[in-house]
Amino acid sequence: MSLSPDEIDRYARHLVLRDVGGPGQQKLKSARVLVIGAGGLGAPLIQYLAAAGIGTIGIVDDDTVSLSNLQRQVIHGTPDLGRPKVASATDAVRRLNPHVAVETHAARLMPENARELVGRYDIVADGSDNFETRYAVSDACFFEKKPLVTAALGQFDASLTTIRAHESEPDGRPNPTYRCLFPSPPPPGAIPTCAEAGVLGALAGVMGSLMAMEVIREIVGFGESLVGRLLMVDARAMRFDTVRYGWDEANPLSGLKMPSSRTERSEDPGSSGKFADG
Repeated sequence: MSLSPDEIDRYARHLVLRDVGGPGQQKLKSARVLVIGAGGLGAPLIQYLAAAGIGTIGIVDDDTVSLSNLQRQVIHGTPDLGRPKVASATDAVRRLNPHVAVETHAARLMPENARELVGRYDIVADGSDNFETRYAVSDACFFEKKPLVTAALGQFDASLTTIRAHESEPDGRPNPTYRCLFPSPPPPGAIPTCAEAGVLGALAGVMGSLMAMEVIREIVGFGESLVGRLLMVDARAMRFDTVRYGWDEANPLSGLKMPSSRTERSEDPGSSGKFADG
């Protein structure tokens, strides 16, 4: 898939990067990325994927733009109030980069439709704001053999990881699933919502941008993946930490159906006494 003269000029700063170059940019142009949620994480994520020249971006969101969204959901503007987020996001992508195709899915991703949606794309980026969606997306990616970049926000903290649970490490040990890291969601009502707890708007921009960088890295193939590593961001201390995690033989997707030897954790990446926002 060749680049047009306009694309060569547009992506010039990528083309001179040794780790991207022409072959990497062509991979981006050929890629199909599904973004779950056009909210706090999805807004900057979609913008940077579009700017990078992702060939096709699918957007899943069943919500409309409200005034309280605009503090962090920067792909939408005041004139978009009341519009479906998928429509507003599509217009923003087209203004930014006419070479990017957008496929909209104005629906809520559920276990019943997750595999059908995920199966259409090469890689999935989950910026959803609820636990049911996160588990549905991660399970669907496992069964459809798709890589997943997933992040979550707290008030002043956030986390990010990449899941390639359908693949194995060089030693043959399976890569961890999302359920190896977070076996089950917290009890209903245990985690306050965004409206209840609040969220620092700029933190959503930081994490959405990091998600875009990880998606681009996964497609092009440079650097070290976040597979098996959880990036944690503390905005109060401006600190970034990374912890490693591994395959749990008791996980219900790729495990051995044996009791886990480790202590199970029920938190989600943004849920250690916090919440997760889209």
